[in-house]
Amino acid sequence: MNAGLAGRAAIAGIGATEFSKASGRSELTLACEAVLAAIHDAGLQPSDVDGMVTFSMETSAEIHLTRNTGIGDLTFFSRVPHGGGAACGTVAHAVAAIVSGLAEVVVCWRAFNERSGVRFGLGQADRAMSIDADRAAFSWLTPVGLSTPAQWVAIFARRYLHEYGASTEDFGRIAVLDRLHAATNPAAWFYERPITLADHQASRWIAEPLRLLDCCQETDGGQALVVVSAERARDLRHPGALVVGAAQGSGADQHMMTSYYRPSISGIPEMGLVADQLWRQSGLRPEDMQAAILYDHFTPLVLPQLEELGFCGRGEAKDFIADGHLGLDGSLPLNTHGGQLGEAYLHGMNGIAEAVRLVRGTSPNQPGEVERVVVTAGTGVPTSGLILAAP
Repeated sequence: MNAGLAGRAAIAGIGATEFSKASGRSELTLACEAVLAAIHDAGLQPSDVDGMVTFSMETSAEIHLTRNTGIGDLTFFSRVPHGGGAACGTVAHAVAAIVSGLAEVVVCWRAFNERSGVRFGLGQADRAMSIDADRAAFSWLTPVGLSTPAQWVAIFARRYLHEYGASTEDFGRIAVLDRLHAATNPAAWFYERPITLADHQASRWIAEPLRLLDCCQETDGGQALVVVSAERARDLRHPGALVVGAAQGSGADQHMMTSYYRPSISGIPEMGLVADQLWRQSGLRPEDMQAAILYDHFTPLVLPQLEELGFCGRGEAKDFIADGHLGLDGSLPLNTHGGQLGEAYLHGMNGIAEAVRLVRGTSPNQPGEVERVVVTAGTGVPTSGLILAAP
C-alpha cells in the first residue's frame, strides 16, 4: 500500500462470536456467525460480498463460507501466512483489492477452537511431525528443548532484560493493564477479573523469564471485518474507520519466532519495517496517535514494539510504561479491550475490531474522542500493521 491508497478504503463492519473456552460448535460455524455479524453491522447483505481474505492457518475454506452464509460469486480471495502476523495483512489485501477494482466488498475473518481443539501453546506435543520446510528449520531447536512459543519468546525476553536492565515487573505492567481493561469489557473472558503486579509476580513460571500471566489465553471464537471503499462507507450504517496505513514486513534473516541469528535480538526489525511504511503512507507520526492496539501474545514483545514504532527510544519502553503513558488517561491508551491476555486470543483480529470501536467512540473503555489508532499484528514472525482514522 502506497501513499496514494491511504484513506481510500474503510472498515465498515465488525462482528464476532462470544469468546469462550469450549464453543461447542465447529470452526466453520464460528466463522459463519462472525462473518454474518460483520455484514449485518455494516448494513449490507451477504450477497453484496465479492471478496474474502483470511489466514493461511484458517481451517474454513472460502467456498464453505459462501455456501453457508448466502455469499454468492467471489471475484477476489487470498490468504496471508505466518499465524498472528497475518492479522493486519488481511486488511491490507482487502484494501488493495478494493482500490484496484478486483472487489467491492471484502470480508476478512479468523475463527478457531484454539482451547477446545488444537492448542497452539503446546508446540509439537504429541502431534505427528510434518515434512515441510518450517519443520526442517525447527529441527535445529526441538532437540535442545525449544519446542513451544513461550520457550521461543523466552530467549528474546532474556536478552532484552539483560541488554536494557529491565525486570519481569516491566513485563508484568502490560499484563496488569490488559487485565484492568478486560475487567470493564463485558465481551472479555476476564471480565471483572483484574490482577495486580503482585499477582503477576506470584504466577508460576512457564519458560523463564515468562510467567503464566505473561502469556495470552487460549480462545474459542471468531472475528470478522468488512472492508469497502471510503466512498461507499459514507452511505452505510457506520461511516467507517478509514485505513490510512496498511503494511506487511518480513525482515532480513527472518525465522518463525526464532530469529536468533541476527546481530541483535533485542528488537523486532520486521515491525520497524512495518512502522516505516505506516508513517510514510499516512503522513502521520507516533505523536499523532491517540491510542494503540499492540499484539500481546507475550508481554515481553510489547516493549520492543513501542520502540520500533517510535513511541520511545531503544531500551526506554520500561520507563515509558512505568510513567503511565499507556493508561486511559495517558498519551497512548493501550489495548482498551483487554488485549489477547484479557479479552480473547483471536490472532489479533479482535484488536482490529477494537480499533474500529475506538474510532467510532464505542469502546468499552473509550478514552475520549479518538481519531487515529495504530494496530499491530503478531511479533516474532513476518508481521503487519494498520493505522485507522476517523472519516
